[in-house]
Amino acid sequence: MILQDTIVALATPSGSGAIAIIRISGPEAITIASKVFVSVNGKDITKQKTHTLHLGHIVDDNKTYDQVLLSLFKGTNSYTGENTVEISCHGSTYIQQQIIQLLLRKGCRMANAGEFTLRAFLNAKLDLSQAEAVADLIASDNEASHQIAMQQMRGGFSNEIAKLREELLNFASLIELELDFAEEDVEFADRSQFTDLLERIVFVLKRLIDSFAVGNVIKNGIPVAIVGEPNVGKSTLLNALLNEERAIVSDIAGTTRDTIEDELVINGIGFRFIDTAGIRETKDVVESIGIKKTFEKIEQAQVVVYLVDGYQLTADTSSLDRLKVEIEKVKNQFPLKPLVIIGNKADKLSTEQKKEILSVIPELLLISAKENIGVEELKDKLLSFVNTGALRNNETIVTNTRHYDSLLKALEEIQKVQFGLQSGLPADLMAIDIRQALYFFGEITGQVTNDELLGNIFANFCIGK
Repeated sequence: MILQDTIVALATPSGSGAIAIIRISGPEAITIASKVFVSVNGKDITKQKTHTLHLGHIVDDNKTYDQVLLSLFKGTNSYTGENTVEISCHGSTYIQQQIIQLLLRKGCRMANAGEFTLRAFLNAKLDLSQAEAVADLIASDNEASHQIAMQQMRGGFSNEIAKLREELLNFASLIELELDFAEEDVEFADRSQFTDLLERIVFVLKRLIDSFAVGNVIKNGIPVAIVGEPNVGKSTLLNALLNEERAIVSDIAGTTRDTIEDELVINGIGFRFIDTAGIRETKDVVESIGIKKTFEKIEQAQVVVYLVDGYQLTADTSSLDRLKVEIEKVKNQFPLKPLVIIGNKADKLSTEQKKEILSVIPELLLISAKENIGVEELKDKLLSFVNTGALRNNETIVTNTRHYDSLLKALEEIQKVQFGLQSGLPADLMAIDIRQALYFFGEITGQVTNDELLGNIFANFCIGK
C-alpha cells in the first residue's frame, strides 16, 4: 500500500542556498508535477521522454512561484524504480516551503525518513545492504569511510554473500530432495563437495567477521585519550594535532577540568582525540570530577597517549625509574589498549639528554608540542595501530552492526551443519540448520525481512533520501 502514494520532500539540506531540489516519487509524480509546471516551450511533461530536463515555472492560480529546472525520470528508470520528478528551484526557504505546500495540495504526501531509498529497495533497485550503504555514504566524513560505503553500495559485500547463499541453497535443495526418498536410502548431495563448500563458507564468514573490527573503527573514528599529570602539555598537544587553539593552555596546573574532544583525519582515517584532566591527587572538588571523567574516557578509548614532561626526566636519575614504574602501571591497568608513551618539551633537551632518556626507555617518543616537533611521527605511530591493509587491497569490510550480528549467527549455523556432516547426522536434522543459515544470509541482503526491521533501518535516514 505504501507504494500507491506519491511522496514529496526536500532532497537538499534545509535552509537558504543557491539551489534547492524538491523530489517527488510515486505513480502520480509526473501527473501532479504537470499541474503546477509550465514549460517555457509549452511542452506537456507527461508526453516527454525519461531522463530529460525542462525549463519552466511553478505556477498556481496565475501566481508564479519560481523559475525552475525540472528533471524527469519515468517508470523503473529512476532511483526509486517508479515515476520520479526532481524540481531544482532557487534556494530561498520561502520558495521551498511554498512549492512543497503546493504539491501537497495537489495530491502528494510528505515522505517519511528514508522512504525514497526504501522504495528503491522494495522495487529491487537496491538490496538491503546497498540501501544501508546509502546512509553510510551520506555520513562518511573521511576517505576510508567513503571508500567502504562506495564499495558496499556497488554491491561488493552483498554479491559475495548472495553467491555463497546460492551455492548453499543448491545443496540444501538436494538435501531436501533426499528427504522425499528417505525410504530408498539415496544421496543426491555429494558429501565431499558439500564439505568443501562448508569450509569455504566458514573461511569467508570468519574473514568478514574479523573485518568488522577494522570497519567499525574506520566508520566511527578511533577514540584516542591523551592522559598524564597536570601541566605536561596535553592541551598543547591537542592544539598541535588539530593545528588550532582548541584547548586552553596555561602554566597553572589543573587548567583542564573537563574532557575536550575533537576529530582529525590522518591519511583518510578518522581519529577522535580526547584531552583529559591531569591525573594527580587533589582536594579541589571540580578538578576531582574531571579526573574521574579522565578514567572513564580511558576506558572508552581504543588508544591511550600517555604524556610526560620530558624535561623533568633529566632532573635526577630516579625520575626515569619512576616513569618506568608508572608505564607498567598503566599497561597493567589497560592491558588491551595500545599505549603510546610521549616525552613532551623535547626542545629543551640536549642531544646527550635525549640519548640518556631513550637508553632507559627506548619506546618513548620525544616531541615538542609547543614547537610542533615530532607531531608527524606521532600521527604515523597512531596510524600503525589501524590495519589498513584490507582497505588498501580493496577487500570487503563489514561496518554494519546488523550485518555483523547476522554473520555471527550464520557462522554458528554453518558450524552446526559441519558437525552434523562429520557425525553422520540424518539429512532431516542437517536441513534444519541449513535453513537457519540461509535465513541469516537472507537477512543481510533483504531476501528475508519484516516491517519492523525495515522501519528501524530507514528511520535513521534523512527525510529526502
